[in-house]
Amino acid sequence: MLRVAKKKKNAKKINKVHQDLLNHYGSDILNSKNFIGTSKNTQHGSMSVLQHSINVAKYSLLINEKLGIHCKTKDLIRGALLHDYFLYDWHDKNHVQLYRLHGFHHPSTALKNASKEYKLSPREKDIIKKHMWPLTIKPPLCREAWVVTTADKYCSLLETLRIHKEKKK
Repeated sequence: MLRVAKKKKNAKKINKVHQDLLNHYGSDILNSKNFIGTSKNTQHGSMSVLQHSINVAKYSLLINEKLGIHCKTKDLIRGALLHDYFLYDWHDKNHVQLYRLHGFHHPSTALKNASKEYKLSPREKDIIKKHMWPLTIKPPLCREAWVVTTADKYCSLLETLRIHKEKKK
């Protein structure tokens, strides 16, 4: 029983540290009108794009720490937050076209949108552009992009299976 309580306390501590890092490196993104607007669009299951992006950023930090990958924290967080910055509801019939499948094309749209609003580092661009590998054909070039790609796949699976559900406010 004591071990479970200790694990929960440690998990809360880790979550607080990750949230502090997100706020430190990504406050401009987290507080932007367009990013906040992604809360209206569903990503997978019942998860919003906004919460999915935050989850991917937190899991990216966790993967980086647990595996000792030594990613650049700022690039990792900012790229993860902006990886799905496509700014539309891909479930809407107006955006679903047979020749323009969302999974193949949204990384380019996200990069274009993010580039209009933020000065992106080469690593951040690589993260956004390649996070859908292998659909994007060209693999990620930096370790940060590999970590975000992995975290994105993991979060997407949990959301699609409805293991991760968005908490209603």
